[in-house]
Amino acid sequence: MLRDITCFKEIYIVCGYTDLRFGIESLAGIINRKFNRSIFTPGVLYLFCGKKADRSKGLVWEGDGFLLLYKRASMGHYQWPRTPDECKNINLDQFRLLLDGFNIESSIKKVNPTDIV
Repeated sequence: MLRDITCFKEIYIVCGYTDLRFGIESLAGIINRKFNRSIFTPGVLYLFCGKKADRSKGLVWEGDGFLLLYKRASMGHYQWPRTPDECKNINLDQFRLLLDGFNIESSIKKVNPTDIV
């Protein structure tokens, strides 16, 4: 079900580590306080990952209440961006790559030619 994510308008991943024991109120508080975003936007999915990278939670406001999703990969783990204090907007292709265990961040960095010499 989670792979058919076309019903969401936007998808954000909360980078870094999140305590997955947190419930709806705590996860919504992270979005509100830490990233200064309103959680009450229907169709916007926020994804969280804990220290065990085989588990993730999703939170979405549906207009009449919250939907809390929990997924544990049976084999493998997610390549979750661990940059703290970042909430990253991703597209559907990146979301599918993330669920398949691929890294969604580019490993090729821009280099200034004067830095090479």
